[in-house]
Amino acid sequence: MANAKVRGASPAAIRSVAQRGGKRSGRRASALGVEFEPGLRERKKARLRQEIIETALRLFRAQGYENTRVEDVVQVLEISQPTFFRYFPTKDAVLYEVGNRGYSCITEKLKVELSSDASTADRLRRLYNEFAREVEANRWLWQAVVLSGAMDPVRSPQMRGQEKIAASLLQEILEQGQKRGEITRAFPVDHLAEFMEALYNTVVRNWVVGPPGPDKLIGRVRNAVDFFLCGVAPEVRVT
Repeated sequence: MANAKVRGASPAAIRSVAQRGGKRSGRRASALGVEFEPGLRERKKARLRQEIIETALRLFRAQGYENTRVEDVVQVLEISQPTFFRYFPTKDAVLYEVGNRGYSCITEKLKVELSSDASTADRLRRLYNEFAREVEANRWLWQAVVLSGAMDPVRSPQMRGQEKIAASLLQEILEQGQKRGEITRAFPVDHLAEFMEALYNTVVRNWVVGPPGPDKLIGRVRNAVDFFLCGVAPEVRVT
């Protein structure tokens, strides 16, 4: 903390915080609205963490996720294995970070669609088309994510919170569709969101782990969304 810079507080407030020190001073600083910029040590740690991620991803792309070892990453970066493990306990943990960022991106796109005035069909088509483009452009990366279960809330419990947030936003889109009369009310929105996500995830998983072929993921996802929309049209009734 000695290297930290302080912003947003009066000199008197800063002196008061500095005099108290320790964890208590940290709480005091927060209460006073004092913002601490990361010190040199924290910036170096953040930089190395990012370098580990970027190096690991380059190696995953060049030689495949399963063929890349922690030893390969540390050799490229010229760091020790204990240093690597201080940041990531396993090779899979690097992909968990990718999964976190993936869910953050998904959440932001869902929020954008919620703020639009488009129909539910247009929202879903645009949303999943963007997801498919991202996966298609980085097939090697998403293949590693799928194989490691980095975004699977069942295999990676630490993702459950992120997945729940994304699911709730999708449910909100579908709920708005029900209120507009664009989506059937025959099923609860949480079930509908579960159906759509299961359909999309299955198409993506089959595409990324299967042998490369002439068909594009975007086309397959478009068909999946159209299939879903046909199934949830208001005229559909459960008998």
